[in-house]
Amino acid sequence: MNTVLDDLLNQHFAGKVVRKDLTKKVKEGANVPVYVLEYLLGQYCASTDDAIINDGMATVKRVLADNYVRPDESEKIKSIVREKGGLKVIDKVTVTLNEKKDIYEAVFSNLGIKKIIVPSATVKKHQKLLAGGIWSIVSLRYHYEEGGGSPFILEEIKPIQMPNMDLEPLFEGRRAFTEEQWLDVLLRSAGMEPSVFEPRVKWHLIARMIPFVENNYNVCELGPRNTGKSHLYKEISPNSILVSGGKTTVANLFYNLSRRQIGLVGLWDIVAFDEVAGITFADKDGVQIMKDYMASGSFARGRDQINANASMVFVGNINQSVDTLVKTSHLLSPFPENMIDSAFFDRFHAYIPGWEIPKFKPEFLTNNYGFIVDYLAEYLREMRKRNFSDAIDKYFRLGRDLNQRDVIAVRKTVSGLLKLLYPHGEYDKGAVERCLKYALETRRRIKEQLKKIGGMEFYDVHFSYADKETNEEKYVSIPEQGGGTLIPDGPMNPGIIHTVSRGSNGHLGLYRIETQMTHGTGTVRFTGAGAGNTAKEGLRVAFDYFRANASRVSVTPKAGDHNFHIHVVELHNSGSADAITLATVIALASSLMQKHVQSQIVVLGSMSLGGNIIPVENLAESLRVALDSGAKRVLIPSSSVKDFQTVPGELLSKFQSGFYADPIDAVFKALGVE
Repeated sequence: MNTVLDDLLNQHFAGKVVRKDLTKKVKEGANVPVYVLEYLLGQYCASTDDAIINDGMATVKRVLADNYVRPDESEKIKSIVREKGGLKVIDKVTVTLNEKKDIYEAVFSNLGIKKIIVPSATVKKHQKLLAGGIWSIVSLRYHYEEGGGSPFILEEIKPIQMPNMDLEPLFEGRRAFTEEQWLDVLLRSAGMEPSVFEPRVKWHLIARMIPFVENNYNVCELGPRNTGKSHLYKEISPNSILVSGGKTTVANLFYNLSRRQIGLVGLWDIVAFDEVAGITFADKDGVQIMKDYMASGSFARGRDQINANASMVFVGNINQSVDTLVKTSHLLSPFPENMIDSAFFDRFHAYIPGWEIPKFKPEFLTNNYGFIVDYLAEYLREMRKRNFSDAIDKYFRLGRDLNQRDVIAVRKTVSGLLKLLYPHGEYDKGAVERCLKYALETRRRIKEQLKKIGGMEFYDVHFSYADKETNEEKYVSIPEQGGGTLIPDGPMNPGIIHTVSRGSNGHLGLYRIETQMTHGTGTVRFTGAGAGNTAKEGLRVAFDYFRANASRVSVTPKAGDHNFHIHVVELHNSGSADAITLATVIALASSLMQKHVQSQIVVLGSMSLGGNIIPVENLAESLRVALDSGAKRVLIPSSSVKDFQTVPGELLSKFQSGFYADPIDAVFKALGVE
């Protein structure tokens, strides 16, 4: 047990910390959010004295036993309210407006009572009652009148959250901790034990908290199940709401025109969507309004332009291995089809790599001291009023590949991390650089996926920053970007070559053509997912041309003395290829001559039966696919040189380029034969 951190917390934040093992003990018997339990623990157990803690635990358990409403005991509690005439209960209360009667009515989630009249003043004071409801301590009275409404009368409601706090004592206390210690304090306060996590994982866990301190921050985290992606947004703050994957409406999320009432984004600091794969909007314009809001923090409904500060969080599961997704698709593929839109994803400020966070085990939960979570929640909320986004400018300059949206995203992430780690604002150059590197990485992860979804518009992904003192420029990469292994380093067996073609799904993809030659009579057969109906005509043309012109490539052996098996592998799940004729001719020649093509080469372009070269359909995009797949050499038809003006110079410089005029010229150049 790290007693140093415990001692520091109790010395500088006495009465504001609690032992988290107490939360676990109480949590096991009560299905309420952590912030509700710690609200009670903070009142009775905020001490290091074991006697006080034991007495406090007994009190908390008694309060929960007497006042917390278990769903299976709702009838018992209703009976107690009736017999005693009144009772204080702990329950989640949601309020709706009954338009016919022009009154507000409450529903108690666990107690199961509804149509309880709520004074307008109470609703105005606690508007979250209207949007998802809030856990509260409620004084109920019982008075039955024949022919009247519900006999349950709401006398007083006290939401379980702290009043506004003074940040100065927190700033003063923060000065007693190092960056690493304070990071550990934040994790422990959220219930996690930092000593079991690698430093990089700790940064991912802290990044989950950025939406709590940064207004209008849009972030996604996709990864395996059971890594705690949604826990934070559901348990540690009364200021965030978790929307489980499913159908939602513009009225619920943004604005109800008929009631002239703002939705969740105006009432909560964070709106988090769980299980993103299941998100659907009942309204056709739902995604478009969400895009507008994520870009500007405002949206139009009717004649009104409405502003709100809620951050948007999207969490979900990735069911395939990340390596496979990086090579064959993109890391945003779990989103529903109607959201797979580059303009939508470009609004995201960061992508947290959930696959790097280990699946949670019991030992990941801390038994040590941390902030009482409602104290933590109020500290985080108060930090939303501050702005550290200009911290970068004192020490660093951002690289030229960052556009305006990238710069905004990076600044917001840096600001959020500094608010969490240095709330008092006393950070140095090293602290800013650590936050900047992380911010560039998490934004670049979004940009890499945009490059795959939206094409050349998002080509500029080589993010960097320069030190203003030394002018040294440093580039930031993302660990999972290992697509280069699609085209292996070093020579391949004869008869194998890579090409880029548009597939039957309309997207460009990488294809590997593998050829096997055996003694026979000059027959051919085609297999492979990439050799569907679209491709077979081109493969047949390639074989007929090869057989007619094989003597121009090799005098001996002869093509007619062998049988060929051509297998087309689609490496990007792009479907049957439509322009692989020329590459197939080269693969057949390589197989016949038993000579491998040059290492890491991709052949672009196609051909007709008469040997006429067909230029590359989209040169810039094709080169981008080749680069991402690990190509170092490209063979391009001379007729495509005119399209070089569409290709960024930096992209062209990545390759050793060769040009061919006809199919036989392409064969010799691919094989490295002069």
